[in-house]
Amino acid sequence: METLPITIPKMVRFTKFVGGKIIMKRKKCLAILLSVAMTAGMLIGCAGGEKAGSVYYLNFKPEVAEVWDEIAKEYTELTGVEVKVSTAASGTYEATFKSEVAKRNPPTLFQINGPTGYQSAKEYCLDLSDTELFKNLSDQSLAITDGDGVYGIPYVVEGYGIIYNNEIMNNYFALADKAVDITSADEINNFETLQAVVEDMTKHKEALEIDGVFSSTSFAPGEDWRWQTHLANIPVYYEYLADGVTDKAEIEFSYNQEFKNIFDLYLNNSITEPGLVASKTVNDSMAEFALGRTAMVQNGNWGWGQIAEVDGNVVNESDVKFMPIYTGVDGEENQGLCVGTENYFAINAQTSEADQQATIDFVNWLFTSDEGKKHVVEDLGFIAPFSTFDETQMPQDPLAKEIMRYMNDDEKTSVAWAFATFPSQTFKEIFGASLLEYAQGNEEWDHVVEEMTTSWVQEKAVTE
Repeated sequence: METLPITIPKMVRFTKFVGGKIIMKRKKCLAILLSVAMTAGMLIGCAGGEKAGSVYYLNFKPEVAEVWDEIAKEYTELTGVEVKVSTAASGTYEATFKSEVAKRNPPTLFQINGPTGYQSAKEYCLDLSDTELFKNLSDQSLAITDGDGVYGIPYVVEGYGIIYNNEIMNNYFALADKAVDITSADEINNFETLQAVVEDMTKHKEALEIDGVFSSTSFAPGEDWRWQTHLANIPVYYEYLADGVTDKAEIEFSYNQEFKNIFDLYLNNSITEPGLVASKTVNDSMAEFALGRTAMVQNGNWGWGQIAEVDGNVVNESDVKFMPIYTGVDGEENQGLCVGTENYFAINAQTSEADQQATIDFVNWLFTSDEGKKHVVEDLGFIAPFSTFDETQMPQDPLAKEIMRYMNDDEKTSVAWAFATFPSQTFKEIFGASLLEYAQGNEEWDHVVEEMTTSWVQEKAVTE
């Protein structure tokens, strides 16, 4: 805190002069000192603003909650600015956000997941067009804009696909009686080949010392996002591509059979029987992979921590690889990973200017200072889309390296994140519940398609 010099006002009248010193009457002295202290406090307040700003970040990703807590603690120790972090439970961010912004001390920093997320939160989004964060964005077209304003800034580029343990894959390809002609996982470049490999690996589970080719198809409450969002992205992406659009009020789900191809492959070649998937979480799936019980798991580069931190992890870092999610679409031999972002920082326009500035300063520190960037790269594992990062300041974990390898491969086309246009969380929950019913054998596939397309139209109408 700034210390200001205190000057005794000229109007003070002294009553005694003793031994060269001015002595005030006790009561008047106390009153004057109190007045001076109050005046100094007011001056300090004016020097630093009416009130010292603070930061409250509502975090989207439970898997990095502890990292954000550490970042907040360090920033507060460095600057004296209070930083609070609260993390929404998996699958509850939208509801948590609505609850938190209605409180007396709402989040100052939060996340929107793209154009759809912006529409539902736009009244809280501050224009960030004049911030250093936006100016440092490597590709400013990635930002969420509305008119001349910038209301959401992507803070990480991520990717997902099928993570595989190359040691187990090599053990399979070394089998004398394998059913395929290829000799490496690198040669899998379409669904037909993937299916042949996976189904044959299931037949050789004992020889490969695994309990299933794929980790559990998690459907515990709030844990189905890998299917109703990430996997669903692929057919929606290809439908948009075929129609030459980037969004639709009505979806045909014209690539639903391709979705079914890979979804069935997961279910039928998994460590967990389809009827039991309602009890499985993403953490369960990642632990199964980390312990060497499975050879593959669908997830993103953020999942590295969930692998590396599992007690008893047996997977060598050099053996952790990615392959694209093949579904049977024509021309998928040139398909890359699903790369993009649904992670956009927004700053609450309905908080005080002091809190807004404190939040802007915090975010700038995170993506420009040496300390902040170290957290971004080493602890959060972000591939940050800002000019303040050079090639040496990128995550060095194996999955992040795989993302960069695919992005730099000119022969591969990344699958864009079309799921940023999905109508709502309600749509995702309806679709996820329908997929679970299908997985458990309680619903026919045609009914899944009908529910998906119907709820899409209904939720688009609500949000638009």
